[in-house]
Amino acid sequence: MIAGFLPIWLLTAVGYVTGRTRILGDQGEIVLGRFVFHVAMPAALFATLSTTSLDRFSGWAIVTFGAGTTLTCLLGFAASRWVFGRGLSDQAISGMAAGYVNSANLGIPVALQLLGNTSFIVSVMLFQVLMVTPIVLTIIDGGSRIRDFLLLPARNPIIIACVLGVVASGHVPQQVLAPCRLLGAAAVPTALITLGMSLRGRTPEPGPRSRGELAVAVALKIVVQPCVAFVLGRYAIHLSRTDLLAVVTCSALPTAQNAFIYAREYGLRTELVRNTIVASSVLSMGSLLLTTSLLSTHH
Repeated sequence: MIAGFLPIWLLTAVGYVTGRTRILGDQGEIVLGRFVFHVAMPAALFATLSTTSLDRFSGWAIVTFGAGTTLTCLLGFAASRWVFGRGLSDQAISGMAAGYVNSANLGIPVALQLLGNTSFIVSVMLFQVLMVTPIVLTIIDGGSRIRDFLLLPARNPIIIACVLGVVASGHVPQQVLAPCRLLGAAAVPTALITLGMSLRGRTPEPGPRSRGELAVAVALKIVVQPCVAFVLGRYAIHLSRTDLLAVVTCSALPTAQNAFIYAREYGLRTELVRNTIVASSVLSMGSLLLTTSLLSTHH
């Protein structure tokens, strides 16, 4: 478990030191963020989707996870709108911060450690990439103007990569996949470095509203999402013990750094997302251990 979390903490710390020492200059965070959003992350998504069978994107387990994630994101969206009075784009990113799990660089090692395999975490990745991400980016990028909404798929590199990956699934030559994988491997560490750099010298938003938003987002991510997944899986859909453990464990993962990259790219309030990622990455280790311990003795 610690081995899975350690790279996140260390790379974020490296980013913080990099920002404090100004090794990359005043524009380093901006440049790295754009590199992740426009180059590395699209390459990683294309390589993943073009080599993953969409047959994984089925079954009652992923339906349960998807329902729990959707409900949690909607709760984060609603709280941002009606409790904290944020605008539409910030509402979308708040919902993402509350329910978008770190399924790649953390989900895989956690799945191997607690579940013994990565079969379900791949389904989680597909759900988030093909369903959650396009909806959130559509609200952020094109929700206010019809023309922008219609042109969104043609100018958003994340959506372009997802569409191309699905269309070309199973038909991409190794000569194309190899450089995409190599480039995509830079997405996660660079995103974490960027996240760490954003922690440098930022003045927190004053007032209790900011602290309240963070508390709500972290509670939704660490407590509500796995609890909703358990209730749905155990009492509504009646999943097997193994599937229930997989669904709840994946639901208890912390917020993914993708949410921060999207917020930074679109000029939204990054403080909430950044702090939710950091706090949930610290607290979720205890949540995961408690969850798996309880579920292991549930039957």
